[in-house]
Amino acid sequence: QVQLVESGGGLVQPGGSLRLSCTASGSIIFSIASMGWYRQAPGKQRELVAAISSGGVTNYADSVKGRFTISRDNAKKTVCLQMNSLQPEDTAVYFCNRYPPRPDWGQGTQVTVSS
Repeated sequence: QVQLVESGGGLVQPGGSLRLSCTASGSIIFSIASMGWYRQAPGKQRELVAAISSGGVTNYADSVKGRFTISRDNAKKTVCLQMNSLQPEDTAVYFCNRYPPRPDWGQGTQVTVSS
């Protein structure tokens, strides 16, 4: 089983920034795992926001390209999401998981963008 703990969410004004962090533990060889950040807004399905391969290749949802940056630190088993120019439509609970995702989701971290 894998444990995923997300942190860094909060309330931010439109145009602001947040940096999310996710630490993995348990039955995962983090260095060879592709990882992703996902989000779920109220009344909507969970969607992929960004992913990063074991080799550092990244891909992003069109809605966040140019604003969000995903990164990883294999030594710390951590994957981060730097979010800039946040907009109200970015409001959601953000989760990390492997990419493609597995059943072991964490609790997520709430991001609210509002003035």
